[in-house]
Amino acid sequence: VKIFAPNIEQRDVVDHLKGSPTEEKRNVLVESARLARGNIQDLAELKASEFDAVIFPGGFGVAKNLCSWAVDGKNCTVNEHVNSTLQAFHSAKKPIGLCCISPVLAAKVFPGCEVTIGQDKNIDGRFPDAETASAIAELGCKHICKNVNESHVDKANKIVTTCAFMCKAPLHEIFDGIGTMVQEVLKLA
Repeated sequence: VKIFAPNIEQRDVVDHLKGSPTEEKRNVLVESARLARGNIQDLAELKASEFDAVIFPGGFGVAKNLCSWAVDGKNCTVNEHVNSTLQAFHSAKKPIGLCCISPVLAAKVFPGCEVTIGQDKNIDGRFPDAETASAIAELGCKHICKNVNESHVDKANKIVTTCAFMCKAPLHEIFDGIGTMVQEVLKLA
């Protein structure tokens, strides 16, 4: 397992204690290295031929830095290295795992694919971003409704997705869903 991130400036830096952006500037690769404890490489150096699969975590970093979904929704652009990584694994028929908001990357890059971000309705307040499913459909993809502890496998495209934090759920349920995604990616590898 190797960890990669793009060597780009973050869209913004959020003070999570206050819940608001700061004037500070940070680099995605440097911040990712902090989280990965230094064991990380520039995404531009990733070669699909050296790996059996790729998994993209989710979170605001995806929606703000790997693409512009947080600002532009379905009209977003995808970072060039993220796009080329996805294309390389897809072309090599190697599995791609995506969780939380990152399934929108596949929806943007692979029209016609199947993904899940959970539910398409805000059931009991647990899916506050359910409208994302409609945007995915508008991109020409099929959104598959799944519970937080489940994943969806698009066998034709070898794309495995789960909603993770797109659902307001206990951490153990989110953990279980991410676990099913990882297991399904490994089965396809």
